[in-house]
Amino acid sequence: MSAGLNSDRDVNPGHPTTDKKLADFDPVKKPKRNKFAFACAILASVASILLGYDIGVMSGAKDYIQTDFKLSDLEVGLLVGTLNWYSLFGSAAAGVTSDWIGRRYTIVVAGAIFFVGALLMGFSTNYAFLMVARFVAGIGVGFALMIAPVYTAEVSPASSRGFLTSFPEVFINAGILLGYLSNYAFSKLPTNLGWRVMLGIGAIPSVFLALVVLAMPESPRWLVMQGRLGDARKVLDKTSDSKEESQQRLSDIKEAAGIPQDCNDDIVQVQKKSHGQGVWKELFIHPTRPVRHILICGIGIHFFQQASGIDAVVLYSTDIFKKAGITSSSHKLLATVAVGFTKTVFILVATFLLDRVGRRPLLLSSVGGMVLSLSALGFGLTMIDHSHEKLPWAVALSIAMVLAFVAFFSIGMGPIAWVYSSEIFPLRLRAQGTGIGVAVNRVTSGVISTTFIMLYKAISIGGAFFLFAGIAAAAWVFFYACFPETRGRTLEDMEVLFGNLIGWRSALKDEQKKEGVHGGNEGQIQMGTKA
Repeated sequence: MSAGLNSDRDVNPGHPTTDKKLADFDPVKKPKRNKFAFACAILASVASILLGYDIGVMSGAKDYIQTDFKLSDLEVGLLVGTLNWYSLFGSAAAGVTSDWIGRRYTIVVAGAIFFVGALLMGFSTNYAFLMVARFVAGIGVGFALMIAPVYTAEVSPASSRGFLTSFPEVFINAGILLGYLSNYAFSKLPTNLGWRVMLGIGAIPSVFLALVVLAMPESPRWLVMQGRLGDARKVLDKTSDSKEESQQRLSDIKEAAGIPQDCNDDIVQVQKKSHGQGVWKELFIHPTRPVRHILICGIGIHFFQQASGIDAVVLYSTDIFKKAGITSSSHKLLATVAVGFTKTVFILVATFLLDRVGRRPLLLSSVGGMVLSLSALGFGLTMIDHSHEKLPWAVALSIAMVLAFVAFFSIGMGPIAWVYSSEIFPLRLRAQGTGIGVAVNRVTSGVISTTFIMLYKAISIGGAFFLFAGIAAAAWVFFYACFPETRGRTLEDMEVLFGNLIGWRSALKDEQKKEGVHGGNEGQIQMGTKA
């Protein structure tokens, strides 16, 4: 057989049919990771450091602020939690702003607003002034939270979108770790100076953010929406794994934007709509079945991400460790650094698993681990609360379960909430749809972080974590029933997965059968032609 092949190649060297047949036996080569898209994702995701740093630094700074300004527990809860409420205004404005001036310059706006807020927090002279500064910083955080995942999803090729779109969560965790380290580094300063340095130094990342944006291209999808096909084509050529993929992505975006496929000029006329016109109506008043399913999934994953208690653990980790028996301030701050380090390590692991394992298996495994660790944490803290003597095993269990919880959260639920919600909305609804998800995320986080002290004083700290475990269990059932796998799909191909909230599996199987039939027919035709 090989001799026959060799003689055939000798007689007809370079024969196209023979070469093609031999090439068919070669293993499919996995495309190399696109370095330009990788760089764009990193630069855009720097915006997420702003939220992470604020969460991390406030977990330690709040104790010093409470001492300096002599605040009540309610005032501390409002100080910590209201930034999440304020960020709603930022995320709502970011959707319209990004459609108006572009994704790239919206990131600049986020950095500029947070820069002002961080400086104001550092120079605050009283509680009222500090709350105003938190409002300004919250607007910047809202902008950053909404725009970073949208931009990253829109520049990423399908083969590595999960990996790249998880970067905002990576940088949130990096910001949290930096905040914890800042707490420890400046904890030896005088009380009235230490917390001001901790908060004010947060202005540095926002300056860096505004500068790096100059090296980033605009989102190709936004460029197409503006009729700038030539510019979009250049960006897609740089951010795609191949020329063919670039052309396919451009074709899909043109179809989603309502531009005819035969329209290939560098600049084309696009029907201008008032920004956001019809979007809210399509999302809430007259949604199609796929859009309704997408909206439920997008809102649900952000709600459960925060309702399962991650911000309570991160923001009040010093209180939890105090309840667990760690009384030294420096030891509590070191323990929080361990939390930040654990979160960062496991989010890095998650980035490499998202496009290999898929969103759905990783999410279900993550939430299952969260349920177990929250339950064990609740048990450990309850035993400590009800014991009149120190229980070393319960203290060790509680500390270990805090670290286990943030590890399970960071390997699935943390990054996937941002990846999934930024990729499932259709192009025409993406900015506003993602903005709604961010709004739900921040409202839920605000409720949890504002009320956690009052909650654990009402039902005990162990009871609070049993409550979070119950919410996480409900989340697991919701994700299992309603969430289809999106790995490997192009952004413009997402809607085919949605439309049956509970019965999406059968709908997907029917679609795969149809594709199989069409593929089989095409194969038979090709064989006949070759014969």
